[in-house]
Amino acid sequence: MATSVALSQGTPAAHADPRSPAAIEAWQQSTSVRLQADGSLSDVLAVSSGDVWAVGQQQIWDVWKNRGTIRHWDGSRWSEVAVRDATAAGNLRSLAAAGPSDVWAVGDGHDGLPYLAHGDVTGFDRVRPQELRAGDWLGGVDAKGGRIVAVGSREKQGLILTGQGNDWTAQQIKDEGALYAVAGGFAVGDTGAEPLIVHYAGGAWRSMPLPSIPGGYLRDVQTDNARRAVAVGGVYRGPGDIAPLVLVWNGRRWKQQEVPVPGARLYGVTGDGKGRYWMTGYDPARAAEAFVARCEKGSCEVIRGAADKGRSSVRLQAVTYIAGKGAVWAVGHAVDTSDRYTDVVESFAPSTAVASSTQSRS
Repeated sequence: MATSVALSQGTPAAHADPRSPAAIEAWQQSTSVRLQADGSLSDVLAVSSGDVWAVGQQQIWDVWKNRGTIRHWDGSRWSEVAVRDATAAGNLRSLAAAGPSDVWAVGDGHDGLPYLAHGDVTGFDRVRPQELRAGDWLGGVDAKGGRIVAVGSREKQGLILTGQGNDWTAQQIKDEGALYAVAGGFAVGDTGAEPLIVHYAGGAWRSMPLPSIPGGYLRDVQTDNARRAVAVGGVYRGPGDIAPLVLVWNGRRWKQQEVPVPGARLYGVTGDGKGRYWMTGYDPARAAEAFVARCEKGSCEVIRGAADKGRSSVRLQAVTYIAGKGAVWAVGHAVDTSDRYTDVVESFAPSTAVASSTQSRS
């Protein structure tokens, strides 16, 4: 199973919206949490503007030194949060929080088992459900009301791990393939040939009818409520030929939505809960610029970051909405002209005042 890094291989955009100009954000700034050499961030989650979490990995290309990492923003600086486990985590892919002191992360363990960790700013401990087996893979996690749902794959079928308290259950869904993300009762992925979405209803997870999209896959999902959700991914058409894929749920069916950049690769999605959402990824045609698409009422606009000197590409693998600020932060990595990776945190907001608070200090 490919890691999130493998999946993800100027002037700010101008916008015209006379009705609410203050709500139209633009690229603000590129910063870093300062991971070790060849580091990348896989996911980001804002509990509040002063409580932001990010996970990823460091020293990606060194199999002996590669380690997962958890970072926290307290409103003024990023800091590393300890993972209290001698076996150490490999790549950490996904984050979820049921509250400020109830945060979960999933990824790979160096012992061949999926890695599931739980903690807060004082540190994280590994959780070892007996239901997990060697060879299982976890890609996404959701946490609400004391109920944890992690998704992935087992023996070429989708896997859903559910926990509440000390009770855990593991369910293989009937469909072949893998699940990469879960939110609000929707889990998304692919069958290896087409997109796959399963929904929790009536006490069970069941696959949903989707438009026929050969080569389609989904990598993230944003759920506002039972009647509004957005899933993003792509359509593989051949080596180097991938089109973006966006599916929108209206409470009755999933419908495909057009994206203004036909060659963009989409990895992450977030929303404000009111119908506006942001998608992040990578645009091969303008690889050195951070790429975000903001969508509302079926229409999308592209926001681009400045092309920093020395960068050959920027890939934004995840994005989070910061409630009350009208801002989004996106994370991933930049690749320089010598093929070295550096983690990035890109901020998009209506005011530069928001961006100035993202300056990372060690």
